[in-house]
Amino acid sequence: MQTAVSGTLVINEIYLSLQGESTLAGLPCVFVRLTACSLRCSYCDTAYAFAKGKRMTLAAVCARVRALAKPFARTTAAGRLPLVELTGGEPLLQKNAPALMQTLCDAGFTVLLETSGALDIAAVDPRVRRIMDLKCPSSGESARNRWENLPLLKAGDEVKFVIATAQDYQWARNIVLTRALARVCPVLFSWASPLLPGQRDKSLRPAPEGHTALSRRELAERIVADALPVRFQLQMHKFIWPPDQRGV
Repeated sequence: MQTAVSGTLVINEIYLSLQGESTLAGLPCVFVRLTACSLRCSYCDTAYAFAKGKRMTLAAVCARVRALAKPFARTTAAGRLPLVELTGGEPLLQKNAPALMQTLCDAGFTVLLETSGALDIAAVDPRVRRIMDLKCPSSGESARNRWENLPLLKAGDEVKFVIATAQDYQWARNIVLTRALARVCPVLFSWASPLLPGQRDKSLRPAPEGHTALSRRELAERIVADALPVRFQLQMHKFIWPPDQRGV
């Protein structure tokens, strides 16, 4: 891996675990969690990344990723393991995030980007698999969706709806069908795990009044009943480790 790339990023944490979401769920993955987010979704479980972090050079971040990946040193039919995911916070708030992703792609990693969908994804290296949210109403941030991103999506990307309420489901269902999203890339319907008391940051937006909470079973059954071309997903890591445990 080339480590001469210049610039810095503010990093909240870097760790090796299993990918808990997306169509690649279950595979080993190095997570690079960047600090800062401009949204305050009602169900956010990573508020600890809003401000806390350490400034690192891109070279240092790459070196840490390489060290965590070293025990694997092998490829599979699907490519090199482990995966590498940039998450947050919101990675695209930091101007050097695209350069880091490009460097990791150049090194042969399969690179994933978790992004809120509120920022322009055009500058992201086309080799990166962009997992882009469309914020549902219960997030309190649906007005921030950048619809101009939709024409930029490619087959290797994924669109994720985090669904907490019946109103979220109806909204997401309508978007998937009217915009034919499943013809563009995989679509994920992710059940919003309820926050534990210690996870609810005071800065999060309140859940809208009048919404009806949806259980994971109800979400799964509605997808089947409506014959939606989407992938139901849970946050796998929250069923393996305590749901508020970090670094997993």
